[in-house]
Amino acid sequence: MPELRMSGARPVAADPAGAAKQSRARLGRVVLLMFVALGAIMMFFPFLWTVITSFSSGLGLSAKPRLIPEQPSLDAYRTLFLDLPFARVVFNSLAIAVVVTFAQVMTSALAAYVFTRMPFRGRGVVFALYLATMMIPGQVLLVPQFVIMKNLGLIDNYVGVIIPSIATAFGVFLVKQGMDAIPRELDEAAELDGASHFQTFLRIVLPNAGPSIATLAVFAFMGSWNNFLWPLVILRSEEKQTLPLALAGLQGQYTTDWDVMMAGSVISILPMLAIYIFAQKYVVRGIASSGIK
Repeated sequence: MPELRMSGARPVAADPAGAAKQSRARLGRVVLLMFVALGAIMMFFPFLWTVITSFSSGLGLSAKPRLIPEQPSLDAYRTLFLDLPFARVVFNSLAIAVVVTFAQVMTSALAAYVFTRMPFRGRGVVFALYLATMMIPGQVLLVPQFVIMKNLGLIDNYVGVIIPSIATAFGVFLVKQGMDAIPRELDEAAELDGASHFQTFLRIVLPNAGPSIATLAVFAFMGSWNNFLWPLVILRSEEKQTLPLALAGLQGQYTTDWDVMMAGSVISILPMLAIYIFAQKYVVRGIASSGIK
C-alpha cells in the first residue's frame, strides 16, 4: 500500500519515482552550475591578472600571480601617458573606430533596405553572391587592397585605413534580418501619406531596426578598435599609430615592461566594456532577431 502524507487538508500519495527524478534534475543543475562557474573563472582570471599586473610595477609574467599586489603602484599608467604618446594613439583609434562604425552602419542599413523593400529581378541571386564574399579570408584581400590604396596615394593615411571597412556583407545580412521583421503595413501607410523611399527608410524602417543597428554598431566598433593587421600594413608614421600597434610596440626584442603593456591593455578594454554594458540589451535582441548563434 502506497504511503500517504498530508499537503494542506488533502492527502497526497508519495511518488518515489517522481522524487528520484527531481533529485536527479537538481543534481544535474548543480553540476551544470559548477561547470559554468569554472568556465567563468577560467575566462575571467586572465583579465584579473592583467589588471593586477598593471598595478604591480616591475612585475614580470614569470612572477607568481597575486590577487592583491604587494606594492600597488600607478607607475605603469604614468609611464604610458607621460613618457609615451599614448593619448595620441588612443585618440587615433577612437576617431577611426567612430568613423568606421558610422559608415558601416549607414552603408549596411541602406543596402539592407534595398534588399528588403525594393524588389528587382535577380535580387536573391545578388544577395547570395554578396553574402558569399564573407567566405573570402581577409588575408587574401590584403595585397589587392594595398595596391589600390597605394595607387590612390593613401598609404600612411587614415582614409586608407577606413575605406576597406566602410561596407561589410555581414553588416548587410545582420540589418536585413532586423528589417525583415518590420511589418510592411508601416511602409504602405507611409506611401499613402506620400513618403518617398528615402523618407520611409529614414523615418519608419531605420528607427524600428534599432536592435540590429545597435548590434552592428557594437561589432563594427569592436572590429575597428581591435584591428591590427590592416593599420600595420597601411600606416608608417609613429604619430599615426593606432592603439593595437602601439601596444605591440611596447614589446621589446629582449625585455618587455609587462606592467606598462598590461596597463595599456586595460585601457584598451575599457571603451569596449562601456559600450557593451550600455548596448547589452540591444545586442541580445539584435542577435536573437537575426537568428545568429
